Amino acid sequence: MADDGIAFDGRTAEAEPLGGAETAFVALAEALAARGHQVEARSRCRATLRHNEVGWAPLAEGVPESCDLYIGNRGHRMIGLAARARRRLLWLHNPAGYLKKPRMLWPLARYRPTLVVSGAYHARTVPEWVPRGGVEIIPYGVLDRFRDAIEREPPAPRAIFTSNPLRGLDWLLDLWTARIAPEMPDAELHIYAGPAVYGGLSGPTADRMEAVLARADALHELGVRRYQPVGRDRLIPLLAGARVMLYRGDPGETFCLALAEAQAMGVPAVVQPLGSVTERVVDGQTGRIAVSPGEFAETAIAVLRDDDLWRRWHRAALATQRGLSWDAVAARYEALLE
Repeated sequence: MADDGIAFDGRTAEAEPLGGAETAFVALAEALAARGHQVEARSRCRATLRHNEVGWAPLAEGVPESCDLYIGNRGHRMIGLAARARRRLLWLHNPAGYLKKPRMLWPLARYRPTLVVSGAYHARTVPEWVPRGGVEIIPYGVLDRFRDAIEREPPAPRAIFTSNPLRGLDWLLDLWTARIAPEMPDAELHIYAGPAVYGGLSGPTADRMEAVLARADALHELGVRRYQPVGRDRLIPLLAGARVMLYRGDPGETFCLALAEAQAMGVPAVVQPLGSVTERVVDGQTGRIAVSPGEFAETAIAVLRDDDLWRRWHRAALATQRGLSWDAVAARYEALLE
């Protein structure tokens, strides 16, 4: 398995906040290793190590020449590594329109990897004409620690947001300020987000994130609380104490692990029909897919206020939204070798 994005390895995933794609990469590597496979992972990690039976090394040191299964992550430089791979995959984590770029087309035409996408919405973003060896839909798994949640009593009226602040947080702050906070003055919106999730991102994108988060900081009197992003272990009690996840969604969202983790823990969610988030919420049963901003605000207020509604959605989420374990996901990757 190979990735050339931010610097991370298996220890990073345990100790620090990490984005969904990187979390998924580590989780799949460790799940395959737990099933008895020899797994070698290459990334921009800083040193060689062995963690949870996965061998990690800096990508600059190269990859094994041969393997049964090679999984390249996202980028064009990852497609042709492991020259004698018996089966070659390109794992996509973003909308697939970028496959049309010349730097992607040449290695796709040469190696024709199977493209792995995470859902039906994601699959629809793959241009029909780009060369490839097929398309496989394999969803992300959900870490077992999120899938083990038990039924609990309604928490305080506290909403939570744990995604990229550039994916609708400005819009949510508008709605919170104008519609939700005036109706629920005792409610709070807790935000766990920032550039730290993306390897200490800097530059214009980080500046845009910080501008949105600075606006959140200025809304303290309206119940908005901004915190630094946290690792998965610290996130669990925060989700357990949340009444609802509020997340608009985004066309760039191809799975939304943040929503999957919240729903697995029984946290109701309110979203809009954007990107893949409609695949994460069962409308009217585990939350609401709100067509309009007005419906979004009304539903948010209702679930923050109504204990009976919260209990129905909470119990349904626990019953139906646990998601796949990473062991089950790893088994689907194994099946590609048959």
